Amino acid sequence: MDDQYLDAFLRESEEAITELNNSLLDLESDPGDREAMDEIFRRAHTLKGNFGAMGFEDASNLAHAIEDLLDAMRQDEMEVTADRMDLVFAGVDMIEVIVREIDQDGESSTDTGEMVAQLRAVMDDHEAAGDDRAVDTESAVADGEATIDGDATTDDDATADGDATENGAQGDTSSSGSADASFEADVSVDPGAFESGAIGVRLGLGDSDMAGVDAMLALDAVEDAYDLLGTDPDRDAIEDGEYGETFVVVVDADDVDTVRATFEDAPEVESVAVRDLTSTLDGGTDTASTDAGTPQAESDESADTGAASPNSGSEAASPAGGGETTSPAAGAEDESVDEIKSVRVDVDQLDDLHGLVEQLVTSRIKLRRAVETDNLDGATENLNELDKITANLQNTVMDMRLIPLKKVVGKFPRMVRDLSRDLEKDVEFTIEGEDIELDRTILTEISDPLMHIIRNALDHGIESPDEREAAGKPRTGQIELRASRERDHVIIEVEDDGAGLDVEGIRRKAIEQGVRSPEELEAMDRSSVYDLVFHPGFSTADEVTDTSGRGVGMDVVHDTVTQLDGSVNVESDPGEGTTVSLRLPVTMAIVKVLFVEVGEEEYGIPLKNVDEITRTTDVKQINGTEVIKHDDDIYPVVHLGERFEVPGAHNGHREEIAGNGHKDDGMLVRIRESERQVALHCDEVNSQEEVVVKPLEGILSGTPGLSGTAVLGDGNIVHILDVVTL
Repeated sequence: MDDQYLDAFLRESEEAITELNNSLLDLESDPGDREAMDEIFRRAHTLKGNFGAMGFEDASNLAHAIEDLLDAMRQDEMEVTADRMDLVFAGVDMIEVIVREIDQDGESSTDTGEMVAQLRAVMDDHEAAGDDRAVDTESAVADGEATIDGDATTDDDATADGDATENGAQGDTSSSGSADASFEADVSVDPGAFESGAIGVRLGLGDSDMAGVDAMLALDAVEDAYDLLGTDPDRDAIEDGEYGETFVVVVDADDVDTVRATFEDAPEVESVAVRDLTSTLDGGTDTASTDAGTPQAESDESADTGAASPNSGSEAASPAGGGETTSPAAGAEDESVDEIKSVRVDVDQLDDLHGLVEQLVTSRIKLRRAVETDNLDGATENLNELDKITANLQNTVMDMRLIPLKKVVGKFPRMVRDLSRDLEKDVEFTIEGEDIELDRTILTEISDPLMHIIRNALDHGIESPDEREAAGKPRTGQIELRASRERDHVIIEVEDDGAGLDVEGIRRKAIEQGVRSPEELEAMDRSSVYDLVFHPGFSTADEVTDTSGRGVGMDVVHDTVTQLDGSVNVESDPGEGTTVSLRLPVTMAIVKVLFVEVGEEEYGIPLKNVDEITRTTDVKQINGTEVIKHDDDIYPVVHLGERFEVPGAHNGHREEIAGNGHKDDGMLVRIRESERQVALHCDEVNSQEEVVVKPLEGILSGTPGLSGTAVLGDGNIVHILDVVTL
């Protein structure tokens, strides 16, 4: 199988599963949401068709069973109940497991038979109870439903109800190519199912090695313009390639010429015959017909299984054994978000990239000629031009890497739904700002930390409904994920209205676990106490649950965010709730840094963290600590030479400053107050330059004071400082 097609199939399936889950949640909260129901049906139908086209029959059968159950709900033949939704969710979970297996191994080993049987059994049991609406032809006639034919039926009083069949109708048919204009077809359409009108189209696709795939592409293209009212043969047979030379579709439209043009432009279509069936279905005489045929009896198969329901083209439910609803498929509980492996790029960005590459090639040629001819002025000019081109190229590529936050958070509503049910809590989860964009790498890295924060809020933040009611709160808890953009940073906040953090409980646990001494804790303000939840292994939970523990793993959240050159903060009001805020850069990797010299080594300080560069003449000592004063604020001095034990650093000037000062003893780099209120002492400040920062890995990962390394043009490696953890 072509890896290109397989990859496209996997990425589309992943998106469809996420959208399907979220639409199912909307339907579960509001069973009358027709828009959600239509979206669910489209997604399930797409999954079924994609699995079938790629040859994964077991998965296609599962998606087909889910589609049929959803279609019965969509047609108001079955009610949307909690048990049925649980079964649908379980089926979607199994589909997700199958997609992951295909992604990893190229095939799936999951057995879908039992799940398909349970989905079919729900429909069979409902039909056996006589609660569902009949879908075969005889019941359709009794209910006033119409089947397409040239004349209204004269059986009993069906004529008065406007019933009609289209078997054998023939007449004034607009056609192109050599499509069969006889319009012999068997399509069941409810007269109330269309708004504009009913246009019948017979399509011929010519010779094809993949008849089902070609038909599916044609139908998908047409569905972008029209609602599909029915097909002959049913849609499943068409997409399996079982339709002979032509097949018939009926669409909701009122203009024959427009419909014909749309179908002629559809992929793979070679011939089109079009006919207006509106008056026939309205109970009148088909003005386009000159020779009406007689009703044709339903086939044995139709009588046994029922005609396809409108809009779906699905086969009626086949008998299956009973059984209880299965739990979500094995492996579905692993909610870790996979690495983002594809990015959708705007065509304009591709054009910009192509133009920049052309400029790059031209500039390279000009530079080479200037060097070969010893034209120094020309080489300098070409280098300046090259600098501008590479800067634009960098910006374009970084923009292409940006992905909306919803790529990650789209899976969270389903996770919250499942966990809240397991914990027997009522929780409403909302997302704001999901269109905010972040670099692909950053988005992948923060997915698990965000998930952990939300799980903590569910498990140890939100109280049980009874506890909330006793505290005078609504029984339903609230968790909100908000994202906003601030210049070159994105702020992501997860806020809950739960019990909040217990300051005294944190202090008590910190003493018990030896995290801080009683004296240190007494001197810490509330915000600093909250930050203790990021200490490795620290937890205030008396019992560690399978879901989470407030504080367990929060050190991983902190480490991940800081490695991305971001910061994390916790604020809480006892009894009111907790807010965890992540501050993250929009892009990473390429950073403008200020190079400073410390002894025999050189370090880089991200320029965005630097506020001012001064001499050491203003350094004072307060209680033995060196500080500088700026706008009435005190900034402690951090000596980089001492902190990193750098050989040859000028660290012996303390006594001189304590005496009468020293004018030429190094430089001070004052850090922005929003990052950290300190001033860094170094020997010299050299220059500033853009570098590619590689995060520290392995045993060096998480080293305090260092965020990564950069390779300079001369091959030397420079450490990039993390001013927050320094």
